Amino acid sequence: MSEPPTPMIPRWAVVVGIVLVAANLRTLMASLPPLVHDVRSDLGLSNAMVGVLTTLPVLCMGLLAPVANRIGRRVGPTTAVGFGVGLVLVGLVVRGLGGGQVWSLYTGTFVAGAGIAVAGTLLPGIVKSAFPPHRSGFGTGLTMMAMMGAAGVASATAVPLAGVLGGWSGSLLAWVPLAAVALVAWVPALRLARGRALGRPLVTGSHALPWGSVTAWVLAAYLSFQSWQFYSALAWLAPTYESFGWSARDAGLLMSVFTGAQLVSGLVAPTLLDRVRDPRMLLVAATGLGGLGQAGVWLAPGAAPWVWVLLVGAGQGACFALGLGLLVRYSATPKDSARLTAMAFLVSYTVASAGPTTMGAVRDATGSYGWLWGALTLVALPQLAAVVRLRPDSPPVGDREPDRARA
Repeated sequence: MSEPPTPMIPRWAVVVGIVLVAANLRTLMASLPPLVHDVRSDLGLSNAMVGVLTTLPVLCMGLLAPVANRIGRRVGPTTAVGFGVGLVLVGLVVRGLGGGQVWSLYTGTFVAGAGIAVAGTLLPGIVKSAFPPHRSGFGTGLTMMAMMGAAGVASATAVPLAGVLGGWSGSLLAWVPLAAVALVAWVPALRLARGRALGRPLVTGSHALPWGSVTAWVLAAYLSFQSWQFYSALAWLAPTYESFGWSARDAGLLMSVFTGAQLVSGLVAPTLLDRVRDPRMLLVAATGLGGLGQAGVWLAPGAAPWVWVLLVGAGQGACFALGLGLLVRYSATPKDSARLTAMAFLVSYTVASAGPTTMGAVRDATGSYGWLWGALTLVALPQLAAVVRLRPDSPPVGDREPDRARA
């Protein structure tokens, strides 16, 4: 039986779809922290329950990563990403339209988190298919720019939108149109996938997660420590400075600097990755940058808060973008990229989901946000240890990778 004709879809339309999908992968989490005080007061939630709202989507991103990989194998990664964006859209609607009820807030967060898990797990494989090997870092940078740029806008506008739209639920609902636009923009990718390898179901070779690959384990460890720091900072940065007397609006602007710095570093770092053979120099610099900023918030929070937050954001943005780039570099094929990403996200996001709650417990136990940031600074040390193991000759994940590969 002959192949169906390939639709005449310009490649740029697919790239636009990738960028818009990526823009929806962090707004769920970034739009909430500046509104935490009002949410907690209106619903009578404890600090622990508020922490769950950050933990829940991260946990979804970890535990559902293998499920996303399985869905991608069955229906094709492009179709699965469209399904994930649809879940994000439904979850955002439920979260914002529940009349400020506890059940809608948590249910919507869970549904949207599940959608982020599906789309986020499979997007690196789509990038590997859509961009030539020597431009994969640039493709990763574009997705990071969209992801962190939208997150920065979400943080900066959360409080003003609440004032304009009648409260925090209206502010959360404001991100529904972006998800709807992304779903429409993904249609060209779905059409192109009908006749090309970009979105065909992955039916050949091994589909098992690469548990036997040491390279995969090192990447998973690196992303675990990085994600622990990122999501803990995302959850507690605004409350830290509100405890010093900052207004919610100013804390939201501080969060926008945090995510805006990620926008720049997330685009630059993976582009540089295309130009170097050994990624460790970039990884060490990015890890050190984030650690220095966290140490500043810990030891001298009032001395230069904008600088500290800029450093944390730039370091974390570069670290995550480089991690996504390495998931592409250390995989032999787009299918193997999906396998590697599913395993790395399962491990790293499951571990990192405990970060915001654990760091909140540190704050409750010590009565100070300082110890929270001290603990986060120390987490950068094992991240550096993982970086050292990511040599350029580490065997890639593929159908023929050795079961006990040496990283």
